[in-house]
Amino acid sequence: MVTDRGHRFGVDRAALLLDAFEGSDRLTLKQLVRRTGLPRSSAHRMLDRLVQLRWLHREDGYYELGTRLLELGSLALHQSRVHRAALPSLHELHRVTGLVVHLAVLDGSDVVYLDKLGRGLAAHLPSRIGWRQPAVRTSVGKAMLADLPPDELDRILAVERSRRTRAVPLDVRRVQTELARVRDRGVAIDHGETIRGFGCVGTPVGATGSVIAAVSVCGPIPEVQADYLLAGPLRSAAHGIWRRYQDRGPGIAPGPRPSGSVTA
Repeated sequence: MVTDRGHRFGVDRAALLLDAFEGSDRLTLKQLVRRTGLPRSSAHRMLDRLVQLRWLHREDGYYELGTRLLELGSLALHQSRVHRAALPSLHELHRVTGLVVHLAVLDGSDVVYLDKLGRGLAAHLPSRIGWRQPAVRTSVGKAMLADLPPDELDRILAVERSRRTRAVPLDVRRVQTELARVRDRGVAIDHGETIRGFGCVGTPVGATGSVIAAVSVCGPIPEVQADYLLAGPLRSAAHGIWRRYQDRGPGIAPGPRPSGSVTA
């Protein structure tokens, strides 16, 4: 008989194997064993089962994420209340600025990107749906961090500080000064911190103390240096997202993605 503890153990191992693919498209059994620390026989048995369930795909000795995960991820994305509320404003923001537009939410000390819109310029940016980055390095992350209560912000900065090496320590005082500037101006700036040569300007979505997400525009640094010109369109987009989020709530009907956008 399989106990609840046995089920949890199996789920934990499956999650460990799936998490190992972060940052990698394809991995061998040897690589997965090394990344997870699981015994080779246990990993092989679990991988076979994940392939059967279509959570993973196996070809030529390599494993990669399977179609079932893509289906579930797409379902979760289109059921996202924030994402559905944001789509019209994201497209309008891209139309007005001609820059790449991102929508992101805060997840612990990281940001996770819910959408990316753009055309030719988007291909030069590695960002994509599901992309995860340290919040302190991104304009969307700074926009959301600036809204946090001091104790919660301190916890996140402690996590980020523990990630850094001694060679590149986190300057907590600089981060706090920058976040204070974000509170005053309503926009956050990333001048090549995340992607070399590209800058982003972001603003929070939601009322003070109730920020639910952040939206940004990104492009070559010379095109985003005049951030005061982008603040108006950004605030307008954030206001529209927040209004639809509040007005329609969980009843927002999922619809087809507008044509002409590029998602990466």
